[in-house]
Amino acid sequence: MSELSFIKMHGLGNDFVVVDARGRDVALDSARVRAIAERRLGVGCDQLLEIRAPQSAKADAFMRIWNADGGEVAACGNGARCVAAFLMSESGSSEAVIETAAGLLRAEAAGAGRVAVDMGEARTGWDEIPLAREMDTLALDLALGELSAPVAVNMGNPHAVFFVDAADAVDLAALGPELESDALFPERANIGVAEVIGDGQIRLRVWERGVGLTKACGTGACAALVAAARRGLTGRAATVTLDGGALEIEWLEDGHVRMTGPVATSFMGMLL
Repeated sequence: MSELSFIKMHGLGNDFVVVDARGRDVALDSARVRAIAERRLGVGCDQLLEIRAPQSAKADAFMRIWNADGGEVAACGNGARCVAAFLMSESGSSEAVIETAAGLLRAEAAGAGRVAVDMGEARTGWDEIPLAREMDTLALDLALGELSAPVAVNMGNPHAVFFVDAADAVDLAALGPELESDALFPERANIGVAEVIGDGQIRLRVWERGVGLTKACGTGACAALVAAARRGLTGRAATVTLDGGALEIEWLEDGHVRMTGPVATSFMGMLL
């Protein structure tokens, strides 16, 4: 395999290997991604983010997203903020537009090492999640252990958000894998357990499909706010606190969801 430079970045501990594939031949496949993502034998990451030349004239770059298990997904909120920070540092601009399989994401610098990104429209139709059969997405017919009746939201990827009294008390490591792969979700799903602390405050933990327990999940935070607002548990803006820190989420009147939070660069390296 040829040498491949990378940057290790993270958003609230949700960590990424970022590879700039513009203008060079980069050979990535599921097996190589799994090897890179392996935390003992590789670099270690939740996702590998591959930056490519955009197809849209409106975008600065295309972001290809690989989960740690080698599967590709269409959206990654914290990853989008990291790639936006990379692109803005490169261009000297305070804005960046990222093309993804889920559409165009518009990002801007928000000061103090923070980046805000418009994650697009939250989708709530049963066939938009997607689900295997028609169902009320405000209360799915799904239960396991102490978890039941989640809210389903698609933020470029499918999420099921369970509301609980104490998010930290849930054994999500045990329940997450089975719920992720339930037959109700033909594309699998990210599983969140959310505790509404008060209007404008949500505690969230996420089992991410293809990754497992993660310190932070940007699309999961967006889904949790949308789910809470749909249930009438909070307003259309909240601070969502994950294991790795807090994100500011706002469900705008046009249906789009705006996420703001910090990004950081850990180190640079070379893959052999």
